[in-house]
Amino acid sequence: MRSFEPTLWQSGASSITDVELDLASRDDIPQLLLGLQYLYMTPALREQVLQILDEMIPEEIDRNTGRPGMGLWRILVMGGLRLNLNWDYDRLCEMVNQHRTIRQMLGHGIADDEERYHVQTLKDNVSLLTPEISDRINQVVVQAGHQLKKKRTRTKQSY
Repeated sequence: MRSFEPTLWQSGASSITDVELDLASRDDIPQLLLGLQYLYMTPALREQVLQILDEMIPEEIDRNTGRPGMGLWRILVMGGLRLNLNWDYDRLCEMVNQHRTIRQMLGHGIADDEERYHVQTLKDNVSLLTPEISDRINQVVVQAGHQLKKKRTRTKQSY
């Protein structure tokens, strides 16, 4: 059964909420990961996205006893990186295997540092995140961004 939560009980693994991102970086990777981290840390938003992601699991797979496959969180992170940064699967494979911060966002720790992804595994799983599913997730995220902006505007006006 596919799960949303990454396996974080390995030695040296930290929570997604504890991943430190370089906020001063002008590169697009930390900016994208910051957005994903916010999504993960906001329960209502995370639940909406989980419901959308759950729909991408093929109907012929029994959700209770089906083949485990890659977790939905990892598919979301990898799919977001691939689509937003215009990476092909070879670039995605290199980055998820070598980039420390991306690996932390995927839920990897020190103990599973040798765990590697193969290009075909990425193609088989990340391709489940179709443009239609991605568009629906984008709508939810944009709506959450508007709500966040309204909250910040109200807070500034109350001073």
